[in-house]
Amino acid sequence: MSNEFIYGIHAVKAVLAREPERFIEAFVLKGRQDDRLMPILNELQQIGVSIQQMTRKTLDDKARGANHQGVMARVKPAKQLNENDLDDILAKHDAPLLLVLDGVTDPHNLGACLRNADAAGVAAVIVPKDKSANINATVSKVACGAAETVPLVRVTNLARTMRALQEQGIWFVGTAGEATHDIYQAKLTGPLAIVMGAEGDGMRRLTRETCDDLIKIPMAGSVSSLNVSVASGVCLFEAVRQRLA
Repeated sequence: MSNEFIYGIHAVKAVLAREPERFIEAFVLKGRQDDRLMPILNELQQIGVSIQQMTRKTLDDKARGANHQGVMARVKPAKQLNENDLDDILAKHDAPLLLVLDGVTDPHNLGACLRNADAAGVAAVIVPKDKSANINATVSKVACGAAETVPLVRVTNLARTMRALQEQGIWFVGTAGEATHDIYQAKLTGPLAIVMGAEGDGMRRLTRETCDDLIKIPMAGSVSSLNVSVASGVCLFEAVRQRLA
């Protein structure tokens, strides 16, 4: 598996805090020495990571024009989690909250969903192995560090994994426009997985049929649906609200 790049202060800081052994080398904007960046650079130096200073154009080119905030790094790939890791993840939570993303292939959307999941205290995000965006520099940057803190579990067969988790007491609530009741009428407490489909296509048929319940977000305006990352945030924080009540 090839090495990868991460960029932005949050992404670099998150990997440094959790998996410093992944760093190979770092790149920083020449002349930048501020309170946000210097502690990161000092820590990288302490663990022996080579730091190259670059002009803005060189760094921009290396980040392919993305907003790198003056720092990026080449790192070893993170460990890939699969269905065999779920038992250990769930064992750490009395009433786990999971997020299932069926067919979210846009890196910006995956990054934003991971950021939502981190904020909502999600135990793991589950995606199908062959129909999901991969973790890359864009995902890490958009996630603001959440790509390094929220377990992302890639499963070979999503419906089969859902059925196995149902046998362990997880209740699966899918979002679908044809649902007969909305998110505010649903019970979102206890061991729960919220299932989001891809924009446009929604959940695949087998995923939809495997859900225990289908809900929708009430839409009062002229648009028919929300961006999947926005919708996931709405659903997750309604679950958080109910769980805190």
